[in-house]
Amino acid sequence: MHTNLLIIGAGPAGYTAAIYAARAGVTPTLLEGMQPGGQLTTTTEIENFPGFPDGIDGTELTDRMRAQAERFGVSILPRAVVNSHLDERPLRVSLDDGTDMTADTMVIATGASAKYLGLPDEKKYAGMGVSACATCDGFFYRKKTVAVVGGGDTACEEADYLAGLAAKVYLIVRKPFLRASEIMQRRVMENPKIEVLFETNTEGLYGENGVEGAHVVHRRGEADERHYDLPIDGFFLAIGHTPNSAPFAQWLETDETGYILTEGASPRTNIPGVYAAGDVADPHYRQAICAAASGCKAGIEAKQYLVEHNLL
Repeated sequence: MHTNLLIIGAGPAGYTAAIYAARAGVTPTLLEGMQPGGQLTTTTEIENFPGFPDGIDGTELTDRMRAQAERFGVSILPRAVVNSHLDERPLRVSLDDGTDMTADTMVIATGASAKYLGLPDEKKYAGMGVSACATCDGFFYRKKTVAVVGGGDTACEEADYLAGLAAKVYLIVRKPFLRASEIMQRRVMENPKIEVLFETNTEGLYGENGVEGAHVVHRRGEADERHYDLPIDGFFLAIGHTPNSAPFAQWLETDETGYILTEGASPRTNIPGVYAAGDVADPHYRQAICAAASGCKAGIEAKQYLVEHNLL
């Protein structure tokens, strides 16, 4: 099967790229991937996406984006990419059903996956006190007590952000030191609302209708090992994200973590006609509105590429 524009990923970036390209006269094909809707589907209510003053459920928002893309004739397939051949023209990808697709141009919008500790309780309380995005969900914990897991810059930034909303923030760090930059360490250590729990691991969560606390252990495996319960209302993971770039990493330039590198503020990658949009190319902001904006850029760029190369 061939398409003039293949969009890989069904989050805000992918849908926005599809909408802009389709309205401009392109006939895109969009592959939903393993998690249609992306990370938005793990968020119960979104209050910071413009146009929804009363908030909107994450799944409902992506369903609306999907309907809008379909309205303009975008072909949406329930397939995922397992391998790519970006050294060929037309571009070619291998899908999870054993078939191949070719395309004249491509937008990679496969997103990123938050890293979790692997505790069963993280799934049990998903959307009920467990979050991987303080900017997204911090507002729900105003004047409450929360915990952030991690010891790097991201964790310190999340703790500092939450301290502006919550009454108390625990920073749970498994090592006896912070890995964050000096300025972030100082910001955390000098904030009276933040208490750093060094050499501490989370063993589980508890609560009736949501997170009410965490089971933690201090100095696990040592002679003075101590287990105790930490009362909290929210549990934030800040141990990093993994960009879903593996099927394309052989061909595209990425940073050391795997985020696809683009040219300046554009969505252009090192391969002409291949664009990256959304969280797969954004290690910093990771917000739906930013992903949508980059998807807009990618859709416009893809149309221009097709016109310039007489492929429409």
